[in-house]
Amino acid sequence: MKIEKIHLQHILPDVFATESHIESDIWQRDIVFERGRNHLVESASGTGKSSLCNFIDGYRNDYQGIICFDQTNIRQYSLSEWTDIHRRNISILFQDLRLFPELTALENVVLKNQLTRHKKKKEIKEFFEQLNIADKLRTPVGHLSFGQQQRVALIRALCQPFDFILLDEPVSHLDSSNSGLLTSLLQQEAEQQGAGIIVTSIGQHPDMFYDNIYKL
Repeated sequence: MKIEKIHLQHILPDVFATESHIESDIWQRDIVFERGRNHLVESASGTGKSSLCNFIDGYRNDYQGIICFDQTNIRQYSLSEWTDIHRRNISILFQDLRLFPELTALENVVLKNQLTRHKKKKEIKEFFEQLNIADKLRTPVGHLSFGQQQRVALIRALCQPFDFILLDEPVSHLDSSNSGLLTSLLQQEAEQQGAGIIVTSIGQHPDMFYDNIYKL
């Protein structure tokens, strides 16, 4: 089953609950992220952009308000249902990447793909070539620069079907050339699946058209 809309209904992180006045296009508003559209959430540091991604992806529930996937409140999902959603509907690139430093770049990606069976090994290697890191396939991730690790993490995030992909600061350590390569691959894969893209950023972000831009 596809997820067509992510509906935020007056969401507010618990940590902000005692603040008397919050200026935000997201917090305490009624917002809908639609599948097939690109959404950018710009913010200053400390305003909760990573929390937002973790709320939507079900990793945290320390918030007030309601988040719905289509008509279903995500608090109602069981652990097994979340497992299916993480395999088939929602992909995420975390700001801290969450790669395994002792594994090679290729092993980090294949580990995810073994769960989803979404990409062929040839396709995965082509992704590495497209992002200029084909020479890092056999290198332990812990020996890569953070920018190289960001590209590995994106490839891993693309190794599954998704209706929405969440990207938290995906190009923060990339120059304009490599940022462009990442953006091109991201758009290519999202368009093939008719997926929605949600990007959070405190500065640099993928240079593409955004249907909606919000200030967090």
